[in-house]
Order: sequence, then C-alpha cells, then structure tokens
Amino acid sequence: MGASELRSDLIKMLGAIDNEQLLRAIYDFVKENKDQHEGKFWATLTEEQKKEIYLSYQESEEDANLKTWDDIKNKY
Repeated sequence: MGASELRSDLIKMLGAIDNEQLLRAIYDFVKENKDQHEGKFWATLTEEQKKEIYLSYQESEEDANLKTWDDIKNKY
C-alpha cells in the first residue's frame, strides 16, 4: 500500500469518526509528530550517550560483533 492509498484510507476512516475526543487525540498525535524536528531526540542525549551510540555503530561494522536473529530470539 503506497502513501496515496494510505492517505485516502485514513481520510475515509477519519470522516467516519464521530467521537470528538478520539478525533482530538488523533489530531494531537499527528500534529506533535509532524512538528517534531529531525534530530530533536539526539539533542536530548548527553555527550556520554552520544559517544556510546557512535561506539556501538562502529562496532557493528565488524561482522564478528554481530548476532544472528536466532541468537537474539533464543536469548530473550
């Protein structure tokens, strides 16, 4: 399902909702996510947290450091 079809289906569903409270919740959710700037979450991290993320990324570049999906499923 592409973006156009999703948008069309969403508009149809919204048009059928009579519950103002539900519509307000959906509106607030969409507006909040639309208004968020890319990188906003990153700006909330400490320098130490950012360093850990960079280190994790660098370590993930080496195949020996990666786990298979089956290993992860079995562990959890």
